[in-house]
Amino acid sequence: MLKSLKNKKVGLALGGGAALGGAHIGVLRALEEYDISVSHIAGTSIGAFVAALYAFKMNWKEIEEIALDMNWLDISRLSLSQYGLLSNEKLGDLITQYIGDVDFDQADIPLAMIATDITTGEKVVLSDGDVATAVMASTCVPGVFIPVEIGGRLLVDGGIVENVPVTTLQEMGADTIVGVDLNAMHSKKKPRNIIEVLLKTFDFTLMTATKLQTADADVLIKPDLSSFNMVDSDQVADLIEQGYADAKRVFRDMA
Repeated sequence: MLKSLKNKKVGLALGGGAALGGAHIGVLRALEEYDISVSHIAGTSIGAFVAALYAFKMNWKEIEEIALDMNWLDISRLSLSQYGLLSNEKLGDLITQYIGDVDFDQADIPLAMIATDITTGEKVVLSDGDVATAVMASTCVPGVFIPVEIGGRLLVDGGIVENVPVTTLQEMGADTIVGVDLNAMHSKKKPRNIIEVLLKTFDFTLMTATKLQTADADVLIKPDLSSFNMVDSDQVADLIEQGYADAKRVFRDMA
């Protein structure tokens, strides 16, 4: 089956998981080493951030350098708002810094991101317009970050509606879907602060739906992230290695 991936339009679905997103970079490394080309890419939450960089010609090593240089203060700031504790405008600024002030139609790999209309609960597929603003919307964890307005709609994290965007890639025309679920084997450790409480609560609400959504993936990578938490930026290097090791294991088993 591994050989067949090289002859198909492979769609890569990168799921949400806050700081656990470092594992996505390890998956990208494995894909590149196995010479598996990605024809379409979609991301939700932190997966949208990584997907945006990859869709605009950044390889896994370049994305690794960005991730290793990031910390919580890079992507958020305290904000006085009735809608959230923090603003994630800095995350949008980082996207602009690294790939420019770009629209979706400029991407080298067809790209989509998932957000949720917090007014209606509808899934919103972001695939045109400003990439940085879309990343902000897709990563906007409710209660933590302030919702982002796009096209008159108030948008929050897409994990509520499709945490691993398999269906979206099918609709984009991908033949084979490789999904990456960061939460499938995540730990259930006691939260240490309010941010972790909010992130864990959000995570738990996604678990059942994500299992159903990923059932349609042709290849599903579930990195063992049981020893990691969802907020510490000093664990990025180990997350990358874990994602790499688990993705390699999946691809070896397919050979």
